[in-house]
Amino acid sequence: MNEQFIQGVIFDWNRIDNNSYLKKIEAFKGVEKLDFNKSITFFVGENGSGKSTLLEALAVAHGFNPEGGTRNYVFSTHDTHSELCNAIRISKGYRKEKWGYFLRAESFYNVATQEEEYADMAHPSAKYHEKSHGESFLELAQNNLQANGLYLFDEPEAALSPQRQLTLLMEIYKCAKKGAQFFIVTHSPILLGIPDADIYCFDDGSIHLCEYEETENYQITEMFINNRKILLDRLLTD
Repeated sequence: MNEQFIQGVIFDWNRIDNNSYLKKIEAFKGVEKLDFNKSITFFVGENGSGKSTLLEALAVAHGFNPEGGTRNYVFSTHDTHSELCNAIRISKGYRKEKWGYFLRAESFYNVATQEEEYADMAHPSAKYHEKSHGESFLELAQNNLQANGLYLFDEPEAALSPQRQLTLLMEIYKCAKKGAQFFIVTHSPILLGIPDADIYCFDDGSIHLCEYEETENYQITEMFINNRKILLDRLLTD
Protein backbone atom coordinates (compact mmCIF):
# COMPACT_ATOMS: atom_id res chain seq x y z
CA MET A 1 0.00 0.00 0.00
CA ASN A 2 1.21 3.51 -0.86
CA GLU A 3 1.39 5.39 2.44
CA GLN A 4 2.90 8.62 1.09
CA PHE A 5 1.32 12.01 1.78
CA ILE A 6 1.68 13.01 -1.87
CA GLN A 7 1.08 9.95 -4.03
CA GLY A 8 1.16 11.58 -7.43
CA VAL A 9 0.59 14.65 -9.54
CA ILE A 10 -1.72 15.10 -12.54
CA PHE A 11 -1.02 17.77 -15.18
CA ASP A 12 -3.62 19.82 -17.05
CA TRP A 13 -1.64 21.61 -19.76
CA ASN A 14 -4.79 23.29 -21.09
CA ARG A 15 -4.51 25.66 -18.15
CA ILE A 16 -1.14 26.93 -19.38
CA ASP A 17 -0.95 29.59 -22.08
CA ASN A 18 0.47 28.30 -25.35
CA ASN A 19 3.11 31.05 -25.27
CA SER A 20 4.30 30.11 -21.79
CA TYR A 21 7.92 29.01 -21.42
CA LEU A 22 6.60 25.98 -19.54
CA LYS A 23 5.41 24.47 -22.80
CA LYS A 24 8.92 24.81 -24.21
CA ILE A 25 10.49 22.64 -21.52
CA GLU A 26 11.29 19.33 -23.19
CA ALA A 27 10.84 17.19 -20.08
CA PHE A 28 7.24 18.36 -19.63
CA LYS A 29 6.07 17.52 -23.15
CA GLY A 30 3.56 14.69 -23.12
CA VAL A 31 3.67 14.12 -19.36
CA GLU A 32 0.20 13.66 -17.91
CA LYS A 33 0.88 12.05 -14.55
CA LEU A 34 3.71 11.12 -12.19
CA ASP A 35 3.43 8.59 -9.37
CA PHE A 36 5.31 8.87 -6.10
CA ASN A 37 5.63 5.52 -4.35
CA LYS A 38 8.73 5.97 -2.23
CA SER A 39 9.37 8.05 0.87
CA ILE A 40 12.26 9.79 -0.94
CA THR A 41 11.92 11.06 -4.51
CA PHE A 42 14.76 12.82 -6.32
CA PHE A 43 14.47 15.13 -9.33
CA VAL A 44 17.69 15.27 -11.35
CA GLY A 45 18.71 16.84 -14.64
CA GLU A 46 20.60 19.66 -16.28
CA ASN A 47 20.06 23.30 -15.35
CA GLY A 48 16.87 24.54 -16.96
CA SER A 49 15.41 21.05 -17.37
CA GLY A 50 12.35 21.85 -15.24
CA LYS A 51 13.09 19.94 -12.04
CA SER A 52 13.06 22.96 -9.69
CA THR A 53 10.02 24.34 -11.52
CA LEU A 54 8.07 21.17 -10.74
CA LEU A 55 9.27 21.07 -7.13
CA GLU A 56 8.17 24.67 -6.66
CA ALA A 57 4.77 23.92 -8.22
CA LEU A 58 4.27 20.96 -5.88
CA ALA A 59 5.17 23.11 -2.89
CA VAL A 60 2.92 26.03 -3.81
CA ALA A 61 0.00 23.77 -4.79
CA HIS A 62 0.31 22.07 -1.41
CA GLY A 63 0.18 25.37 0.46
CA PHE A 64 3.81 26.31 1.04
CA ASN A 65 5.13 29.83 0.57
CA PRO A 66 6.88 30.11 -2.84
CA GLU A 67 10.08 31.42 -1.23
CA GLY A 68 10.25 28.64 1.32
CA GLY A 69 9.55 27.93 4.96
CA THR A 70 6.71 26.11 6.68
CA ARG A 71 3.10 26.41 5.56
CA ASN A 72 2.78 29.16 8.19
CA TYR A 73 5.28 31.41 6.39
CA VAL A 74 3.46 34.17 4.53
CA PHE A 75 5.82 36.71 2.97
CA SER A 76 7.12 37.75 -0.42
CA THR A 77 10.28 39.58 -1.36
CA HIS A 78 10.28 38.77 -5.07
CA ASP A 79 7.34 36.96 -6.66
CA THR A 80 8.81 34.82 -9.44
CA HIS A 81 7.11 31.43 -9.13
CA SER A 82 5.67 29.94 -12.30
CA GLU A 83 2.05 29.27 -13.19
CA LEU A 84 2.61 25.53 -13.18
CA CYS A 85 1.10 25.30 -9.69
CA ASN A 86 -2.26 26.23 -11.27
CA ALA A 87 -2.05 23.40 -13.81
CA ILE A 88 -1.40 20.47 -11.49
CA ARG A 89 -3.58 18.44 -9.17
CA ILE A 90 -1.93 16.64 -6.29
CA SER A 91 -3.10 13.13 -5.44
CA LYS A 92 -3.02 12.86 -1.67
CA GLY A 93 -2.91 9.74 0.47
CA TYR A 94 -4.97 8.87 3.49
CA ARG A 95 -2.27 10.12 5.88
CA LYS A 96 -1.85 13.80 6.73
CA GLU A 97 1.61 15.15 7.48
CA LYS A 98 2.20 16.61 10.95
CA TRP A 99 4.82 19.10 9.79
CA GLY A 100 6.44 20.30 6.60
CA TYR A 101 9.11 22.53 5.14
CA PHE A 102 10.03 23.91 1.73
CA LEU A 103 13.77 24.60 1.65
CA ARG A 104 15.29 26.56 -1.25
CA ALA A 105 18.98 27.33 -1.53
CA GLU A 106 18.34 30.47 -3.56
CA SER A 107 16.02 32.11 -1.01
CA PHE A 108 17.62 30.83 2.20
CA TYR A 109 18.68 34.34 3.27
CA ASN A 110 15.11 35.61 3.01
CA VAL A 111 13.70 32.68 4.98
CA ALA A 112 16.36 33.05 7.68
CA THR A 113 15.47 36.74 8.00
CA GLN A 114 11.77 35.93 8.22
CA GLU A 115 12.44 33.32 10.89
CA GLU A 116 13.89 36.05 13.10
CA GLU A 117 10.85 38.25 12.52
CA TYR A 118 8.47 35.43 13.46
CA ALA A 119 10.37 34.62 16.67
CA ASP A 120 8.89 35.37 20.09
CA MET A 121 9.48 34.34 23.71
CA ALA A 122 7.81 30.97 23.18
CA HIS A 123 9.59 30.38 19.88
CA PRO A 124 13.07 31.97 20.03
CA SER A 125 15.03 32.49 16.84
CA ALA A 126 17.79 30.07 15.88
CA LYS A 127 19.84 33.11 14.72
CA TYR A 128 20.83 31.54 11.41
CA HIS A 129 22.46 34.76 10.21
CA GLU A 130 24.99 34.56 13.04
CA LYS A 131 26.40 31.25 11.74
CA SER A 132 28.30 30.36 8.59
CA HIS A 133 26.16 29.72 5.54
CA GLY A 134 26.82 25.99 5.57
CA GLU A 135 26.28 25.62 9.31
CA SER A 136 23.04 27.61 9.29
CA PHE A 137 21.70 25.80 6.22
CA LEU A 138 22.29 22.37 7.77
CA GLU A 139 20.95 23.47 11.15
CA LEU A 140 17.76 24.84 9.59
CA ALA A 141 17.20 21.51 7.85
CA GLN A 142 17.92 19.53 11.01
CA ASN A 143 15.68 21.76 13.15
CA ASN A 144 12.73 21.08 10.89
CA LEU A 145 13.12 17.35 10.29
CA GLN A 146 10.43 15.44 12.14
CA ALA A 147 8.77 12.05 11.87
CA ASN A 148 5.68 12.08 9.64
CA GLY A 149 6.71 15.35 7.99
CA LEU A 150 6.62 16.44 4.35
CA TYR A 151 9.77 18.06 2.97
CA LEU A 152 10.61 19.65 -0.35
CA PHE A 153 14.30 20.52 -0.70
CA ASP A 154 15.73 22.41 -3.68
CA GLU A 155 19.49 21.82 -3.99
CA PRO A 156 20.11 21.40 -0.24
CA GLU A 157 23.75 20.52 -0.98
CA ALA A 158 24.48 24.04 -2.29
CA ALA A 159 26.01 25.30 0.96
CA LEU A 160 27.31 21.98 2.29
CA SER A 161 30.72 20.34 2.20
CA PRO A 162 30.82 16.64 1.20
CA GLN A 163 31.06 15.71 4.88
CA ARG A 164 28.01 17.82 5.74
CA GLN A 165 26.16 16.28 2.80
CA LEU A 166 26.73 12.88 4.39
CA THR A 167 25.34 14.24 7.65
CA LEU A 168 22.23 15.49 5.84
CA LEU A 169 21.94 12.15 4.02
CA MET A 170 21.82 10.31 7.34
CA GLU A 171 19.24 12.75 8.77
CA ILE A 172 16.99 12.41 5.72
CA TYR A 173 17.24 8.62 5.72
CA LYS A 174 16.42 8.31 9.43
CA CYS A 175 13.50 10.72 9.11
CA ALA A 176 12.08 8.87 6.09
CA LYS A 177 12.20 5.64 8.09
CA LYS A 178 9.97 7.36 10.66
CA GLY A 179 7.23 8.13 8.16
CA ALA A 180 8.43 11.37 6.53
CA GLN A 181 8.28 12.02 2.78
CA PHE A 182 10.91 13.94 0.80
CA PHE A 183 11.06 15.51 -2.64
CA ILE A 184 14.62 16.62 -3.39
CA VAL A 185 16.12 18.44 -6.36
CA THR A 186 19.86 17.83 -6.35
CA HIS A 187 23.07 17.69 -8.34
CA SER A 188 24.84 15.82 -5.53
CA PRO A 189 25.94 12.24 -6.26
CA ILE A 190 26.28 11.86 -2.48
CA LEU A 191 22.65 12.63 -1.65
CA LEU A 192 21.48 10.64 -4.66
CA GLY A 193 23.07 7.58 -3.08
CA ILE A 194 20.38 7.33 -0.38
CA PRO A 195 19.04 3.75 -0.56
CA ASP A 196 15.50 2.88 -1.66
CA ALA A 197 14.71 6.21 -3.31
CA ASP A 198 13.04 6.91 -6.65
CA ILE A 199 15.03 9.07 -9.06
CA TYR A 200 13.14 10.99 -11.74
CA CYS A 201 15.44 12.19 -14.51
CA PHE A 202 14.44 15.30 -16.48
CA ASP A 203 16.93 14.81 -19.32
CA ASP A 204 16.56 13.00 -22.65
CA GLY A 205 13.32 14.77 -23.55
CA SER A 206 11.02 13.31 -20.91
CA ILE A 207 10.61 12.78 -17.19
CA HIS A 208 11.46 9.16 -16.44
CA LEU A 209 12.62 6.95 -13.62
CA CYS A 210 16.26 5.94 -13.67
CA GLU A 211 18.84 4.12 -11.59
CA TYR A 212 21.53 5.88 -9.56
CA GLU A 213 24.32 4.73 -11.87
CA GLU A 214 22.41 6.07 -14.90
CA THR A 215 22.39 9.66 -13.69
CA GLU A 216 24.84 12.13 -15.20
CA ASN A 217 25.62 13.31 -11.67
CA TYR A 218 27.10 9.91 -10.89
CA GLN A 219 28.65 9.21 -14.30
CA ILE A 220 30.47 12.53 -14.64
CA THR A 221 31.74 12.44 -11.05
CA GLU A 222 32.98 8.88 -11.47
CA MET A 223 34.63 9.74 -14.79
CA PHE A 224 36.41 12.76 -13.32
CA ILE A 225 37.68 10.95 -10.23
CA ASN A 226 38.91 7.92 -12.16
CA ASN A 227 40.35 9.83 -15.12
CA ARG A 228 41.18 13.25 -13.72
CA LYS A 229 44.55 13.81 -15.40
CA ILE A 230 43.47 12.56 -18.81
CA LEU A 231 40.23 14.51 -18.70
CA LEU A 232 41.88 17.76 -17.62
CA ASP A 233 44.52 17.39 -20.32
CA ARG A 234 41.79 17.14 -22.93
CA LEU A 235 39.73 19.99 -21.51
CA LEU A 236 42.54 22.45 -20.80
CA THR A 237 45.01 21.83 -23.59
CA ASP A 238 44.72 24.22 -26.53
